[in-house]
Amino acid sequence: MNEMGRFGAAELNVLGEPLQPCSSDPLTGFFRTGYCAAGPDGAAVHLVCIQATEEFLEFSASVGNDLSTPHPEFSFPGLSGGDHWCLVAGRWAQAHAAGKAPKVFLRSTNQAVLGLIPLEVLKRYALDLN
Repeated sequence: MNEMGRFGAAELNVLGEPLQPCSSDPLTGFFRTGYCAAGPDGAAVHLVCIQATEEFLEFSASVGNDLSTPHPEFSFPGLSGGDHWCLVAGRWAQAHAAGKAPKVFLRSTNQAVLGLIPLEVLKRYALDLN
């Protein structure tokens, strides 16, 4: 595991447990470690682990954040429905307000989002609650 991956693994998820990886293909997170990590200074905001849907990707593009188009210069393959991705917390909240929020993986969503998105709201979209 690289140095930034250790920062992700040392952080907590919204359930108060160790943060789990969100995805490895495509490699996600602000630091591209697979974790929705805030990082050592807490500055990264790509903190909500989602499962992308075509509806959400269309919404995101319509508000100026095209996540479907590949950008190889940034090692970004472009997302398709079903992909897991660390989404900016504010973008998830915006999608939720518009009725377009994608499902989330709570065990891979950083607890730092709780200042913006209540756990009760996230739980309604959870794919990994038993």
